[in-house]
Amino acid sequence: MNSIPPKVQNQINMLQQLQQQLQTVVNQKNQYELAAQEARRASEELGDAPEGAAVYMTVGTVVIEKPREQVLEKLNEKVETFEVRIKSIERQEKALQEKFEKLQAQVRQVLDGGSTPEAA
Repeated sequence: MNSIPPKVQNQINMLQQLQQQLQTVVNQKNQYELAAQEARRASEELGDAPEGAAVYMTVGTVVIEKPREQVLEKLNEKVETFEVRIKSIERQEKALQEKFEKLQAQVRQVLDGGSTPEAA
């Protein structure tokens, strides 16, 4: 193998970009999963609190006392929002992974078999 054709070089560069995009998407998903888990845990703890217990909620840089039910509602809304974002990111992750695998197979075929690459 003397040198890699420019088209294959371009595909290899695209593979690297896809890999970086995948890593970014996975990191985002992990952040949202952690935030959802924290909100669920706070909701569970709040659910165990007595009815008249003082409950505080952070609003910007201020902590304000709020009714327990209102804070529970906000926490549940947060969890739902995070779950929607996670599902969206998972679809994006799956699409990127499929594209990556397809392109990787094309590059391997060219490098292993010496045939011309298909259009990406």
